[in-house]
Amino acid sequence: MKTITIPRASLVLCLALAVGCARKQSMSWETMKTPEVAMQLKSFVAEKEAQANMATNEDVSEYAAYFAAAKRGDWLTVSNTFQEFAKHAGQYEHSGKTDERLRGTKWQAVMEIWGALDDVTEGDEKYSIVYANDIISSIPPGSIYFGGTDPGRFLVTAMQKNQVAGDPFFTLTQNALADSTYLDYLREMYGRKIYTPTTNDLEKAFKDYTEDVTRRHKMNQLKPGENVNVDPHNGQVHISGQVAVMEINGLLVKVIFDKDPDREFYIEESFPLDWMYPYLEPHGLIMKINRQPLAKMPGEIVQRDQDYWTKTISPMIGGWLNRDTSVGEVAAFAAKVFARHDFTGFTGDPRFVQNAYSYKMFSKERSSIAGLYAWRAQHTTDALEKRQMNEAADFAFRQSLALCPYSPEAVFRYVNFLESEKRGADALLIAETAANMPEMQGDNGQQLRDLVSQLERTGGGN
Repeated sequence: MKTITIPRASLVLCLALAVGCARKQSMSWETMKTPEVAMQLKSFVAEKEAQANMATNEDVSEYAAYFAAAKRGDWLTVSNTFQEFAKHAGQYEHSGKTDERLRGTKWQAVMEIWGALDDVTEGDEKYSIVYANDIISSIPPGSIYFGGTDPGRFLVTAMQKNQVAGDPFFTLTQNALADSTYLDYLREMYGRKIYTPTTNDLEKAFKDYTEDVTRRHKMNQLKPGENVNVDPHNGQVHISGQVAVMEINGLLVKVIFDKDPDREFYIEESFPLDWMYPYLEPHGLIMKINRQPLAKMPGEIVQRDQDYWTKTISPMIGGWLNRDTSVGEVAAFAAKVFARHDFTGFTGDPRFVQNAYSYKMFSKERSSIAGLYAWRAQHTTDALEKRQMNEAADFAFRQSLALCPYSPEAVFRYVNFLESEKRGADALLIAETAANMPEMQGDNGQQLRDLVSQLERTGGGN
């Protein structure tokens, strides 16, 4: 079976330097539609400023003006100031000199304020609130939660009762665990309440990954995107790239998981972490990490997942999508609503399908769960379970693409799935539909157009 390689997004946060600027100019506490949310965000800003001020070993005078703008609700100044900071911060790709002061607790507080306000301004306020509240209300108090994407981390961080106090749960991001300064931040914030990785844990994760990837390199078993170079003179192994960072992050998540045996764990996926898949089950928008691997995915969990998602997305895109809806019907809906903006007979919310940030959030979460089902189908030897997991994956992928027809992650994952099922015509239709979306014209859609050409050359996989 041939495999289409899923393109990997950058691990750094995506800075929309120009996108959304006009909206930010008009956004403030007063312009928010929901006063309760404005009050929560104000409280969050105050909480983050207090946390930063407690970090007395750090002193960057520019932060004072930043916090003042955040407290005023001057979101344009917050955004512009953060973008200037990011030009010199080590977490971001930039050509300028890295400012080592842009690390630690104060920097994390600055970043989390920016992330929350940016998510609210870029998305539709209504759906940002739905997204955050659904996740927060689904997680039991005292649990540990990993937020991977920007919304999964920053909206949840801002909208919960008190993130610094771990109330109602502890919020981390798996994406930054390989950064020693982020681990320092976690230890300062949560170290007395939950286990946070030590310097030795970080060094061991690097060592274990290096040994594993070196072994697989010799066996020609590297994963797509793993960059390994061996110095021919001394045999020293050099590792780089996003995949390697996430592999190390995954090992550190496992450390936290193993060292906090009495906590429940939940994750909002950014990149798949292989060790987790046997432990995962769908949990609303996100996934739960069970303490023991699941021998099989119980049917009642699958049904609950499908009921939840059908109920959640019906007000967004209409109630037309069910388990019997064909790929062709999904493609036709995408072409009509997303490409031509024809809302004739549309029973969903036009606000939702006209805000890309919002529909991408929900599409991403459904795609991640679809990927879990597809993994289970691929790794079972039980014919009945394979059929059930394939059906669950197929339905979840169609829902994900109805929410965002041009999501590269959803498209490539679904195409791989369809190819494995010998459904080449459907795979080609999905790829063509995505490549024809207005957002995918020009350089943005080159990967999708390459995918279409690849599928055409192979006869659509048939």
